[in-house]
Amino acid sequence: MEDVFTKDAPALAGHYSQGIVHGGLVYVAGQLGKNPARPDAPPGSLEEQTERALLNVKAVVEAAGSDLSHVLQMTVYVSDAAFWGRVNEVYARVMGENRPARAIVPVNEFRGGWQIEIQAIAAIRSPG
Repeated sequence: MEDVFTKDAPALAGHYSQGIVHGGLVYVAGQLGKNPARPDAPPGSLEEQTERALLNVKAVVEAAGSDLSHVLQMTVYVSDAAFWGRVNEVYARVMGENRPARAIVPVNEFRGGWQIEIQAIAAIRSPG
């Protein structure tokens, strides 16, 4: 197993890794919509948080030698199931043609006013 770390995703806030590579896969820890360049900034709109969370996932999978087109599965935790249409619109735009297996899990609002967290599993790209 190999830890993944990139400065292009938010710094760790606990005892975990941004991602773990094992068996040709990268497992990405849940990513909030925090901007790593402005970690103390308040949460933006749900759409901004969704896009930034996906960009944070992208940064981790790229640091592991993959990309969003190799994402196999995503789990999206959202603070209100009624937000799903808004989340899905941003998700479809960012993910493009890739349609990984996906689950949405409604949860209570996250600490600090965050409304979404996304975790993922991606295949590592084959060399060449």
